[in-house]
Amino acid sequence: MEFFQRIAENRILEAIDSGLFDNLRGRGKPLKFEDDSHIPPELRMAYKILKNADCLPPEVHLRKEIVQLQDLVASLPDEAEKLKQMRRLNFLVMKLNMTRTVSPQLLEHDLYTPKVLERLETRRG
Repeated sequence: MEFFQRIAENRILEAIDSGLFDNLRGRGKPLKFEDDSHIPPELRMAYKILKNADCLPPEVHLRKEIVQLQDLVASLPDEAEKLKQMRRLNFLVMKLNMTRTVSPQLLEHDLYTPKVLERLETRRG
């Protein structure tokens, strides 16, 4: 493996010397590193490719649409239109819940688990 690394390093150095990297976009600017530690190592490359292609998983797209609709409903003055948009919002939330592998009621407990554990710890101490 070290042999191939040397070949690659030599070709990179030759390209630098010949000026092939002089006109690259973003030259002289700092690199932006993203924290992908929460993504399993075997999925990082696939996620990176999808992100660069501006492709969102359906669940993320649906969540974005729900948030936008919630903002719209909160700002609507007309009650009839608000009711119409709330029905649409309920439909989208139901659709999101159907895509999950776990019941949304089980996910609600994730909000309270840390609080319960903290309270138990304070009572023990």
